Amino acid sequence: MPQTTAAQVPLIALEGVEKWYGAFHALKNIDLTVRKGEKIVLCGPSGSGKSTLIRCINHLEEIQKGRITVEGTQLTSSASAIDTVRREVGMVFQNFNLFPHKTILENCTLAPMRVKGLSKADAETTARKYLERVRIQDQAEKYPAQLSGGQQQRAAIARALCMEPKAMLFDEPTSALDPEMVKEVLDTMIGLARDGMTMICVTHEMGFARQVADRVVFMASGEIIEEAPPEEFFRKPQNQRTRTFLGEILAHH
Repeated sequence: MPQTTAAQVPLIALEGVEKWYGAFHALKNIDLTVRKGEKIVLCGPSGSGKSTLIRCINHLEEIQKGRITVEGTQLTSSASAIDTVRREVGMVFQNFNLFPHKTILENCTLAPMRVKGLSKADAETTARKYLERVRIQDQAEKYPAQLSGGQQQRAAIARALCMEPKAMLFDEPTSALDPEMVKEVLDTMIGLARDGMTMICVTHEMGFARQVADRVVFMASGEIIEEAPPEEFFRKPQNQRTRTFLGEILAHH
């Protein structure tokens, strides 16, 4: 029997995942596997279930059917399973979600000290390393309100990196930003991708998808309609809904 190498075992796997909000069927029979180091871009019209899908991966939303595993840990509603998964999976939200009353440095050291039991000194060393990685090391002592939107989002990325996760989830990380700040955040994400970070990104930035994604996954009405490498996805989409979506996106850009 052939041995499965670690590279073949998916880091994240969703099998037959179903999610309802009351009568609204938000996710329908979702199957998705993400290997270590893979970059997945999720796209699709508003309300198609993209954000719900990635929020289910770290149990911000609970699924009703199917299973999600992260590096072999099945995500159940047990606190220990949720904690294990959240330790391995970083999340960056649309609206930064930084604590306004804490400095950028404090925002970055909080979880490593509380969750991983790092000393303050070690947590600060790690935080400064990642603040430098996202090129805002000089903002460490400031409060979120003193930073631009682009800087706040880079601080949020640094904060997630401070947990040294195995994978990063991005939920429309640039959609709340002014156009001139989008590039600095995307450049940070491109850097992470080049460093080999496993990433699932919900985004409308198709240039980013072309440049970074190993696979583009198109969702509509709670289903995965199509997935393909970017070249194929943009050049010859198979599904009419994908073609319509791409036509609209490209018309706006």
